[in-house]
Amino acid sequence: MAQLRQARERLDAKDLPGAVAIYDEILKTPAGDRADVLVTISGDLGSTGHVRQLIELVAPRYDAARHGAAAGFNLLQGYIGIGEPEPAQHLLDLLFGLNRPDLEERLFGYSNAISELLLSGTLGNPAGGMTEAPSAETPKVGVATISKPVWFYGLEALADQILPVKGAKLRNVAFSQLALPGTAGKTYDEIARNFTEVLRLSTALPTWLTEIFLFSPSYAPVAAVAYIDRPGAPREPMVFEAEWNTENLRLLVESGNTNLDYVFTGAIRQHAGDFELILRLWEVKKFRERKQFSLRWTPSTANSELNKLREQICLFMEWQPMPAGSGLPYAFPPAPRAWLDLLGASLDLFVAEKVLQTSRFVAPLDAARRAADAAAPATALASLAWLTTEHRALLQQVPLPEGGPELNSDPLVAAAQDALTHG
Repeated sequence: MAQLRQARERLDAKDLPGAVAIYDEILKTPAGDRADVLVTISGDLGSTGHVRQLIELVAPRYDAARHGAAAGFNLLQGYIGIGEPEPAQHLLDLLFGLNRPDLEERLFGYSNAISELLLSGTLGNPAGGMTEAPSAETPKVGVATISKPVWFYGLEALADQILPVKGAKLRNVAFSQLALPGTAGKTYDEIARNFTEVLRLSTALPTWLTEIFLFSPSYAPVAAVAYIDRPGAPREPMVFEAEWNTENLRLLVESGNTNLDYVFTGAIRQHAGDFELILRLWEVKKFRERKQFSLRWTPSTANSELNKLREQICLFMEWQPMPAGSGLPYAFPPAPRAWLDLLGASLDLFVAEKVLQTSRFVAPLDAARRAADAAAPATALASLAWLTTEHRALLQQVPLPEGGPELNSDPLVAAAQDALTHG
């Protein structure tokens, strides 16, 4: 302790090299592995603005189970202070692993700060100073879950004819929106301009998988879409630069999905016309990764590769179709890439109406209309998807392409038109 006091005196005297030399000497001894020693070193370096030295000295030695939370919080503040979200998130997972209910409020506050750092990069202090613990003014990330096909909403009066009837023992699975690597530090408008296609796919793909698993007797699926609330600003869609991790899964569970058995997470990127996708299957009970699925495609191979992905997921999850006569007949779309455009537009409009309360973030509907032109005549399901998309666009005054697709002749489609007109 006398050496620690000497080191602090060196820091107060602006002699950083002298203080670091003392710390190095202490950390080479058995005392250097004591929790109180690491707390003092990290606290003194952080409070005097020497965050990088804090990280260099403490991070290689810190063990959450052995040293407890106090030094971990100092180290976590250091990572956030210099704008390093990935090691901060890893450390946060370790601190959550301590299973300390008395720490959860602080930990969730840091989780929000890290999410914001991933999105905008504005929380880091380039000078290396410490960042205060997140306050009530910190932007907060929330998760909206969608438990029905996104095109179903608005047709609740026809639920008995559309939705399948299932038993009581179901496996609960969530499909989270996909991360977009390379978007850190960019505003949502910049991402919408420069990452247009993968931005749409990042939410459309989980929505499609949710639809597939809803039409299976063994599953109760949800799609999970995140948003961000900034103090004094309108709510915006949330874009993750890094894949969802165990902390994001906890956020999803905390949002009310306490019965989840599995969660799919992942990331999607585009490079020189090629697309890369990775999906991870997590077992929620143990927050353990069970399986990875990876995929690459070009515009010309999109349909075949997306169908392969769907086959692999359904095989691994032991997906089975609904028996005949239970709800609307469901068939996998022959052109899934176009179907994703229609689902993505429907989701954009649904989220704009129910979550964001503004249509500013809805992309043009031309691709969705082309998808409807091709699919709606063949199936009642595709016709319903276009009808609810069109209806929601009209309500929100989002421009629609001229004309309209030919609709399927199933009486359910006519009933849906009547329900949307008079509902």
